[in-house]
Amino acid sequence: MSTRLVLHSARLLDPATGGFLAASALAVGEDGRIAALGDDRAMRELAGPATTVVDLKGAVVTPGLVDGHVHPVTGAELTGGLDLSRCADLADVREALAGEVRGLGRGDWLFAWGLDPNVFGDEPVGVAPFDTVLDGVPAFLLLFDAHSALASRRALELAGIDGPRSFAQASAEIVCDADGRPTGLLQEDAACELVERVAPQPTRAERLERLAEALDGMAAAGLTGGHVMDANGDSLDLFAELDAAGRLPLRLRVAPWCQPGTDALGVQELISLQGRGGALWQVAGVKLFMDGTIDNGTAWLEKPDCHGESTHAFWPDPEAYTEVIGALHRAGVPTATHAIGDAAVRHVLDAVEKARSTGGDPGVRHRVEHIETVPDDTLGRFAELGVIASMQPTHCCDFTRADHTDNWSRRLGEERAGRAWRCRDLVDSGATVVLGSDWPIAPFPPLGVLAGAVHRRPTRDLAQPPHGPEQALTVLEALRGLTTGAAYAAGEERSSGRLAAGHRADLTVLAADPLTTPAAELPDLPVLLTAVNGRVTHRAPQL
Repeated sequence: MSTRLVLHSARLLDPATGGFLAASALAVGEDGRIAALGDDRAMRELAGPATTVVDLKGAVVTPGLVDGHVHPVTGAELTGGLDLSRCADLADVREALAGEVRGLGRGDWLFAWGLDPNVFGDEPVGVAPFDTVLDGVPAFLLLFDAHSALASRRALELAGIDGPRSFAQASAEIVCDADGRPTGLLQEDAACELVERVAPQPTRAERLERLAEALDGMAAAGLTGGHVMDANGDSLDLFAELDAAGRLPLRLRVAPWCQPGTDALGVQELISLQGRGGALWQVAGVKLFMDGTIDNGTAWLEKPDCHGESTHAFWPDPEAYTEVIGALHRAGVPTATHAIGDAAVRHVLDAVEKARSTGGDPGVRHRVEHIETVPDDTLGRFAELGVIASMQPTHCCDFTRADHTDNWSRRLGEERAGRAWRCRDLVDSGATVVLGSDWPIAPFPPLGVLAGAVHRRPTRDLAQPPHGPEQALTVLEALRGLTTGAAYAAGEERSSGRLAAGHRADLTVLAADPLTTPAAELPDLPVLLTAVNGRVTHRAPQL
């Protein structure tokens, strides 16, 4: 047997049981799969001259951590500008913008990301508080949810935006004041794209390097894979180029978007894309949207929010969405639908139930992404229908507050804010829960996601109280959401998510046992080594 990698003197953690395996070492064959597990001596004897042999000195090996919801290409592009995510109020934002403006040349654009609508307090979200700082400067400030943005007066002018417009995306909007003048707030992609397409764009070479750097950072953080929830632009070509050059350090499962207005031919094109890929990436599924976000009033709720908003689906005709789900299901294509509000989640579940009743492979696994607030009668349907619950716990940690004074909670009111991110209830109901970051909406390091699922406290101040502590997961349950749950969601539970002979050698090595590390300390737990297909993608200097 030709051996690619041997890891010895290790503790091999099984997320299925939460215990350590009897073996202390493993060997990986040239096919990239775990060939054998055993004692140190037996595994070292399998090494040849070209084998990478690593003494882990008692470090903990887990199945490779997988981000269940991530946007690598979009994230690499959007995070290239000014980071506003740490700004706590309008004064912080103005100061950050002013500093960036001082470094701009005449006519240069200012790009920023991560703006939290909570900085506006009781004021309406709009560009007016920044008019003085951005006077004459074309600026595009992406809000943290990446579903809305602020455009400066100069950017609106360059884009020819001087009033409201209609869009195929039902929740897309150029927000205007009572006199019909744009406030600078753009809701959803269709509105944002009006400004983005007149802004300067990086070269393809620059975009490729940014993507490579972002993926390398993910590998260093312990990620071995990601469920990619878009294939916008030339994303697939970028993945293919990195893969062909041996520069793809993660295994990527990609779901292209299906937007409102997609006809039968468009659905067939999405079906025909399935299976396209390379050694470490593959198109597998379709991503759809049933609503927008609660923070900007574009979610779909069964009752309006406190502003009378969030009353419409993303699809002007929700039944058209239902028909698309049926067509994809019958073609054997798994779907992942963005559904945040209770009405949106209910409609997705109804659509999947209808699709299953009309034939097709019952083994096709559909997913709901986000699930930020749902009533009790929705919970059990996930397990009943075999629908995966894909959650991002750090969104609850960092964008809401325990006392419900944040924008998300105030919009919803006490009852609905009290059922935020029901991770515990979904696990207890029997649903498979997959965890992720939704990067660039939240940071991608998986140990931070793991910690957030357990403590549910603001990352920047863990002394603050948790939002919905009764919905916390145990660290083992959270680990499963990044390993066995992610494998099951992908239909790959027989080949990944476990440390077992024949399984893919996608591995994450940690300095200590994550199951006994206090949740507050998990984000700082050193990642010593990451391997994909038995090839080392990250190795700490001390190892």
